[in-house]
Amino acid sequence: MTLQQSLAFLLIGAMMVAFIWGRWRYDVVAVAALLASLAIGVVSPAEAFSGFSDDIVIIVGSALIVSAAVSRSGIMEVAVRRFAPNISGPRAQLILLVTVVAVLSAFVKNIGALAIMMPIAFQMARRSGVSPSLFLMPMAFASLLGGLMTQIGTSPNIIVSRVRMELTGEAFSMFDYTPVGLALTVVGVIFLALFYKLLPVRQRETQGLDSAVEIKNYTTEARVTEDSSAIGRTIGDIQALADGRGMVTRIVGAGGRPRTPLPDAKLRAGDILLIAGEPEALDKMVNQSGLVFSERRGAATKDAADFGVIEAVIGESSGLIGATAQELTLFDRTGLNLLAVSRREERFTERLGQIRFQNGDVILIQGHIKRLPELLREWDCLPLVERGLRLGSIRNGLVPLVILAIAMGASALGLVPVAPAFFAAAVAMVLSRAIPLRDVYNQLDAPILIMLACLIPVADSLRTTGGTEIIAGWLSLTASTLPGWGALALIMVAAMAVTPFLNNAATVLVMAPIAATFATELGYQPEAFLLAVAIGAGCDFLTPIGHQCNTLVMGPGGYKFGDYWRLGAPLSLIVVLVAVPMLMLVWPF
Repeated sequence: MTLQQSLAFLLIGAMMVAFIWGRWRYDVVAVAALLASLAIGVVSPAEAFSGFSDDIVIIVGSALIVSAAVSRSGIMEVAVRRFAPNISGPRAQLILLVTVVAVLSAFVKNIGALAIMMPIAFQMARRSGVSPSLFLMPMAFASLLGGLMTQIGTSPNIIVSRVRMELTGEAFSMFDYTPVGLALTVVGVIFLALFYKLLPVRQRETQGLDSAVEIKNYTTEARVTEDSSAIGRTIGDIQALADGRGMVTRIVGAGGRPRTPLPDAKLRAGDILLIAGEPEALDKMVNQSGLVFSERRGAATKDAADFGVIEAVIGESSGLIGATAQELTLFDRTGLNLLAVSRREERFTERLGQIRFQNGDVILIQGHIKRLPELLREWDCLPLVERGLRLGSIRNGLVPLVILAIAMGASALGLVPVAPAFFAAAVAMVLSRAIPLRDVYNQLDAPILIMLACLIPVADSLRTTGGTEIIAGWLSLTASTLPGWGALALIMVAAMAVTPFLNNAATVLVMAPIAATFATELGYQPEAFLLAVAIGAGCDFLTPIGHQCNTLVMGPGGYKFGDYWRLGAPLSLIVVLVAVPMLMLVWPF
């Protein structure tokens, strides 16, 4: 072993220890590892920043934007209520999520399947009052397992098919992978459903100020228009959209006559509803029920991307105190829309425009982004946070899904590689206004992307220094002394171990020829060994860096680097114990 090879192994070992220790954040460790690799010469200056243009970084960043746009559309929340309205227990929700992700991953890229289902996971977590971390990592693992079932499910399957073609003149077909992949998926889903509590409960570290400043008793006002889909629906239907976090407090009929908001009271054209609750709950009740926010004007006819929603406190010398929005003709004079008002320990019965402002009231106001700071100073209001709310906005929830479906279809058919397909999808989300331009950079999880970009050249140092050839030599020497099942298990475990440092496609390219060679030397057919490499490379459950699906959930789930092995180590063992006999049964030596 040369000095450079020894240094590469030592650096990667030290880096893994630092990750598991958790004393420093993962992106700091990755940056330090990159600088150390430059200092000791295992990574050249020319390659040091190659990771920032790597496909994995592009895919993860784009998928975060795509997933956020799908989440904002609200279409997934509607789907959950329609097809799984009574699933409220965390275990039942987890089983549904991991099963759907696994099945989808067999036919589309697993990163796309995960991006589709992440918004549903957040919705279910809110409904059952648990952390999203309970669902996200199991879903990522399920997407990896589901991808094993078909040729197009994951990159390793495609690559080993090509290697078999080169060796035997016959490639694997679409469903040659299914018997073993299906068995692994079923066993894996059962394991995740039974042992998901091995995961520690985490909260996202970078939630921002808006999560710290939580006002839960806003009052807003919405109306039923002549052509509204809310006509004929009951108050109970509207309140069900809020998952217990919002309620209708008053109904004012078209003639100004009040009605009691009983759960079975039906809505009529011209009704005005006073709704109280948390901001996000109000957003859902207004948007998903066909209501229209009463006071919202201006933004409907202008570029909605230029309008923002600010939460502010009325100061003691504010000119708003003692007046109402109607008396001030607030929109006509300032261009501000009053969306909602909150007052400590008080529930309003007046209509929104008739609420008389007091010192300390918290208001949600909408206006042009560039003018809001000036207007807040003029009215002596202290801004708290900018809210990503869409109260009363008109959203076409199908647009993000159509964009995502086109991207996944193009990549699945081989028309466009995954990275350009998802990058184009992210751009299309912005151009179609499925996600406002100003929110895009908030969705990009910078620590995750920095970690990936720094680790790619560091991990690749094993290959560039010749370290992978040493590993291959050790494998060949050890496998020659083992029985067939032992050699098969060894090559699978080795692929699992190498994947975090080479990525799954590179692992197959390095390991598949080695596996085929010593299978031939031992007098065995190569198919089982090639598939063992594909399974090992496709089942990286131990780290967040071996597969983009694991990386995608790290930030939103608030996971630490060392969390992955808690659930991943036993799952990896189960995969080996199930896959080896299944491979020997389906693909006899």
